[in-house]
Amino acid sequence: MSDSFLVRSHQTAFGVGCLLLSFWGVGITQGVDLQGAHLFTANCVRCHGEAGSGTEDYPDPLRGDLSVAQLAELIRLTMPEDDPETLSVEEARSIAEYAHREFYSPVAQSRNKLPEIDLARLTVKQHRRVLADLVGGFAKAVQWQGGEGLKGEYYLGRQGSETKPRGELALTRVDQTVEFDFTGSPPVEGGKDKGHYSVLWSGSIYAAATGWYRFDVRTERSARLWVNDNSDPIIDAWIQSGEGSNSEAKVFLIGGRSYPVRVQFSVSNQGVQDKKFDREEFLTKAASIRLLWEPPHGTLQTIPKRFLSPQAVPESFVCTTPFPPDDRSYGWERGTTISQAWEEATTGAAIEAANYLDAHLAQLTKRGNVSTRETLEGFATKLAESAFRQPLTPELKQKYVTQHFQEIDDPQLALRRAELMILMSPRFLYREVDAEPSAYDVASRLAFTLWDSQPDKKLLAAADKGKLATEEQVRKQAVRMLGDMRARSKLQDFLLTWLDVDSQVDLTKNPERFPEFDAETIADLRTSLEVFLDEVVWSEESDYRRLFLADEVFLNKRLARFYGESELNDSEEFSKSKIDGGRRAGVLTHPYVLARFAHPEDTSPILRGVFLVRRVLGQALKPPPEAVPPLAARLHPELTTRERVTLQTKPASCMTCHHLINPLGFTLERFDAVGRYRDHEDDKVIDDVGVYQAREGEAVTLAGARDLAEFLASSEEVHEAFVEQLFHYLVQQSIQAYGPEMQQRLTRSFVKQDYNIQKLVIEIAVASSMRGRDDAEIERISADRD
Repeated sequence: MSDSFLVRSHQTAFGVGCLLLSFWGVGITQGVDLQGAHLFTANCVRCHGEAGSGTEDYPDPLRGDLSVAQLAELIRLTMPEDDPETLSVEEARSIAEYAHREFYSPVAQSRNKLPEIDLARLTVKQHRRVLADLVGGFAKAVQWQGGEGLKGEYYLGRQGSETKPRGELALTRVDQTVEFDFTGSPPVEGGKDKGHYSVLWSGSIYAAATGWYRFDVRTERSARLWVNDNSDPIIDAWIQSGEGSNSEAKVFLIGGRSYPVRVQFSVSNQGVQDKKFDREEFLTKAASIRLLWEPPHGTLQTIPKRFLSPQAVPESFVCTTPFPPDDRSYGWERGTTISQAWEEATTGAAIEAANYLDAHLAQLTKRGNVSTRETLEGFATKLAESAFRQPLTPELKQKYVTQHFQEIDDPQLALRRAELMILMSPRFLYREVDAEPSAYDVASRLAFTLWDSQPDKKLLAAADKGKLATEEQVRKQAVRMLGDMRARSKLQDFLLTWLDVDSQVDLTKNPERFPEFDAETIADLRTSLEVFLDEVVWSEESDYRRLFLADEVFLNKRLARFYGESELNDSEEFSKSKIDGGRRAGVLTHPYVLARFAHPEDTSPILRGVFLVRRVLGQALKPPPEAVPPLAARLHPELTTRERVTLQTKPASCMTCHHLINPLGFTLERFDAVGRYRDHEDDKVIDDVGVYQAREGEAVTLAGARDLAEFLASSEEVHEAFVEQLFHYLVQQSIQAYGPEMQQRLTRSFVKQDYNIQKLVIEIAVASSMRGRDDAEIERISADRD
C-alpha cells in the first residue's frame, strides 16, 4: 500500500542528507578542536566507534541532548570505563566539545538525517474524535455550560410512560447531584396523590477523560438511566422489590465532550390501587436514590455537580472498535505505523460508523422520509465533504458518491457503499493527501493541533472565504478554538502526559505503613491534581511558572484530614489550601505526583529523579542495562534512603545517568511515599540538598523542593524542553522538521508573553498550521489505496 511511497520518501531524504553531509563536511576535523579529536580517538573509539557510531560491545551510538558542560561532567566521572575519573576537567571538556559538535548533539544529528514532516494517518485518539464530530456535524453544535447539576422535574401522581412522567408537574429546579432520601417526606405533595410522585432529572454529563465509565443507580424504588442514548436505557430497574438494589452499566465515552443523560425515578405502590391503601405506611417505606459513576482513574462516587448540566445536548457517536496502539517510540503518539491490524481496525470502525449512520438517518437528515434517492445522495455528499475536510471536486463526488447511486437501484444499498468507501478512503484516514496545499489543509492542521479532530463549520467557512492566508487570520481562529472544551481536554491530556501520570499505575502503598491511603484517597488526589492544573492553565495569566511555584494544594475533607490539615476544609468540595507552612512547590510536590514516583513503603529518589530529567528537563536517558531492584531497607537499616541509593549507584556504569538523576531526586526527600512532609527518616535528619550540572555550564546547588522549583521555573533549558514537548504533543511531528529556528522562536515568544501557556498553545498552532508537507509524491498513496 503506502510502503512504496514511504520507501521513496526515505530514499529521497537520504540523498539530500548525503549532499548536506558533503556540504557540511561531517567527519572532517577541519575547524574542530584537534585536541578533542585526539583525546576521543585515544580514549573512546575502542568502545564507541568512529564518530560515536557504536561497536559490537557497545552498539548504541553516542547521541543525546546533554549540553557540552553536562557531557563533559559525564565523561569526567565515567570515562574511560576501565579507569574512570582519570581525565582532567580540561580533557573531558575537549572531548565533550568535539563530540557535541561532530555527532552527539541534535544539531549534529540533523546533518546526517534531514528532519522532515512525516506523512501521518489519524491516530487512534484522533480517529475516535473525528468520527464523533463527523456524525455530530449533522446536529446543532452545543457548547458545554456545566457545573450546575441536572434539571429536576417533580410530578404528582403515579409514573406513566418511560420517556415522560404522567401527572401534574409540581416543581422544576436544578439539583446539584442526584443523591436524595425522600423517605417519609415526599419532595412534592397534592390533594389526591396519596404520596405518589415521580422525578425526571435530565441534562448532560461531561466526560473529562476517554475511557470506560461505570454508572451505578442505587434505589429501593423504580428507576431508569439513559446515557448518550435517548431510546434505550443503560440501566432499567423499573421493577423493584422494595429491599433496595444496585444496578450497574458501563459506557465508553470520549473525553472533552458532553453527553445527554436522563434519570427517571418513581415512588408508587405496584399494581392496582387498593381502596385500603395506607398512606402513612406507604410513606415510611424507604425511598432514596443515588446516581454514581466510576470514571477512568477514579473510584465509585456520587457524580459531582461540576460534571453535570441542565443543558440538553444531542447524542454522540462513540466508536468502540479496538485499534492497535499508536507508535510512541519518539515520546509522543505518532500516526506513522501501518499494519494489517490497523487496516482491519479501520474497516471495523467504518462498518460500526455506517451502522450508526443508517440507524439514525431520520434525525441526522431531519427528514421524515429518508428513503428517497435525492435525500440519501445529498446525505452522502455532505458526509464526504465533512470526512475529506474540504469541498468535493466533481471528480471526487463522482467517485465517492454519484457512481454508487448510478450503478445500484436500491438507494439504501448505494448509500451503504458510499459510506464505507468514504470512511475507508485515505482522504479520511490520512491528514493530508493532496499534492497541492490549500486553505483547507491549514484548517485541518489547525483543528488537529487544537482538537485532535476535524475543522468545524466556522473554520471551513474561513478557509472557503480565503481568511486563513495570514498568521493573524489563523491566530484569530486559534483563539476562538481554544475556548472549546476539546482544546481544554487536549491540553489537560498533555499536562498529565508531561507529568507521566496519564497511564494506569497502581499507587497502592503498604497498608501497615499508610493505612488510610486507600482507593478513595488516591482518586481524590487525582482530582486535586486535575483541578490544580485547570486552575493554573485557564486563569487569566495562565502562568507556566505557577506549575512549579504555587504553594497551595486543592483539598477536600478527606484529603485535609489525611494530610493533617483538617481545619482547612470540612467539605466534600475541593478548595485551595496552603499546607506545610508554604513548603509545597506546585506539581513537584503534589501528593499524587510524589506517590506516583515512590515505592509501596519508601520514597524513590531514582524514580523522582528520572521523572525530573526526562519530563521536566526533557533529556533522554538510556534504559538501564538490567532491571535492578532497590536495596531493601531491612538489609541496611542504618542507612537512609538517600544513602542506600548513593551506595547502589556508585559504580561508573551507573553514574552515566545517575549523576543527573540522583541529585534531582534527593531534593524531594522531605516528602514521603504518599507525599506527606517530614523532617526525619527513622530519627535521622533528612538531607535534601542536590547539586545539578545545568546546561548553561554552572553547577547549581538546590536545597530542597522550593529551591528546585525556583530553578526550574527560571531555567532556559526547562522552558525549551516544555516548548518542545508541548509542540510534539499538539502537532505530533518533530519540531526540528519545521526548521532549526522554530524552537528558539517559540521559546522567545513564550518568555516575552510572560510564560502564558494559552498563548504558547496558540503560537504553536499558528506556526505549525501554516506549513505542511511539501512532497509531490504524497498523492500516490491515494491512488494506491483507492
